[in-house]
Amino acid sequence: MRIAIVNDSATVSEALRRSVSESGRYRVVWTAANGAEAVLKCGRDTPDLILMDIVMPVMDGVECTRRIMASSPCAILVVTDALETRPDKVFECLGAGALDAVKLSSISPGANPGDVTLLSKIHALGRLIETAEPVLRGGRTNGAAEPQACQQLVVIGASAGGPDAVGTILEKLPADFSAAIIVVQHIDFKFVSSLAAWLEQRSVLPVRLARNGDRPQCGVVLLAESQNHLCFTSSGRVDYTSEPESLHYRPSIDVLFESTARYWTGEAVGILLTGMGRDGAQGLKAMLNTGFTTIAQDAASSTVYGMPKAAATLGAAGEILPLKRIAPRLTTLFPSQIITCGAV
Repeated sequence: MRIAIVNDSATVSEALRRSVSESGRYRVVWTAANGAEAVLKCGRDTPDLILMDIVMPVMDGVECTRRIMASSPCAILVVTDALETRPDKVFECLGAGALDAVKLSSISPGANPGDVTLLSKIHALGRLIETAEPVLRGGRTNGAAEPQACQQLVVIGASAGGPDAVGTILEKLPADFSAAIIVVQHIDFKFVSSLAAWLEQRSVLPVRLARNGDRPQCGVVLLAESQNHLCFTSSGRVDYTSEPESLHYRPSIDVLFESTARYWTGEAVGILLTGMGRDGAQGLKAMLNTGFTTIAQDAASSTVYGMPKAAATLGAAGEILPLKRIAPRLTTLFPSQIITCGAV
């Protein structure tokens, strides 16, 4: 796999180059010291994967990602130490089309930054790239009683471009939205807590991490947090499972969607948003076959038209909608004034 490195620190750039090259599996084809330089180099020689820094002079990683995805799209992995200081920038970069993010460890002379984590992440993305269709860019114009169970459910799956897409949907939903929401976003699990906080800033609905045994609650957003898959059980609660081990992404959207089709007894809507690959398409088809409403994001509003395209091709999308129309559609399907929460 051909890899490029974009980082304004010569020390970090060299350490990353050494980590990648000494693995014996990947080749660094070019490096860039800022986003503007990277856009030019990517236009001349588009790599398979870019390791992208966030905070850089001239042009930062967010704008660089946005321009690359518009002109010469390729897979992008954010490699940064800015999670604690600039989490907003990390999620903006993911919203602009980066596939995932990994924390850059402290660098000491002669040490490689986060070798094991970085290389395992590159390997996982490499498998995804090999099985995915070409990346397509759409033209974006305390002693309390247990909470009541909810009989209306929205399950959402997203990957590259997903944080912004999910945030766009959540910020358009009312505070008295009558359905429960569960989200699987392809992202390194170390970033999930910060993602939940970032999404909650954009939403009037509470956003929290899903735990083993949780039962979906009306008007509450649960975000999958584990490296394992989030799924429904026969009890109507969610749990994490390591199976199947072979899936490229953990958690898998397909696993959540397929378990929803199998075990959810109320009303449900499945939504597949922007992302590379095919994860979620089979699961969305299972939901459609069960009689649930299914929605795929359209090409024009998708940052990466991979997963929703796979769903459309499979005939899994009952509706294909631009991003800005998904939240209004949900409020039509689940009007706020109709609350169908029954006792547990």
